[in-house]
Amino acid sequence: MKTARDKKQRRAQRVRTKLRRVAEGLPRLSVARSHKNISVQIIDDEKGITLASASTLEKDVLGSAKTGANIEAAALVGKAIAERAKKAGVEDVVFDRGGYMFHGRVKALADAAREGGLKF
Repeated sequence: MKTARDKKQRRAQRVRTKLRRVAEGLPRLSVARSHKNISVQIIDDEKGITLASASTLEKDVLGSAKTGANIEAAALVGKAIAERAKKAGVEDVVFDRGGYMFHGRVKALADAAREGGLKF
């Protein structure tokens, strides 16, 4: 019997496998979500390096928001990653939702990143 962790890892791997087919060398915008926080990284899989990252654990990203576990905090992280991506010279990415549904905090983060200038 598979555990919930095994099922999530399998979903995430399935998403990443599909992304590799369409990525064509683009960096990957990877989302990690917990009950209390949300974080995101822009990863260059060819070189194996992280180009930019943002999280609700960072005080300058979270700002005056009370918690990192809501849609507003996810939108702040999306704006922050868009700004940091511009500084790193990244404009086009592929969105890796990491096995999570494209809904709620994940969708809010993606929408804010698009508004900030990232294309995916």
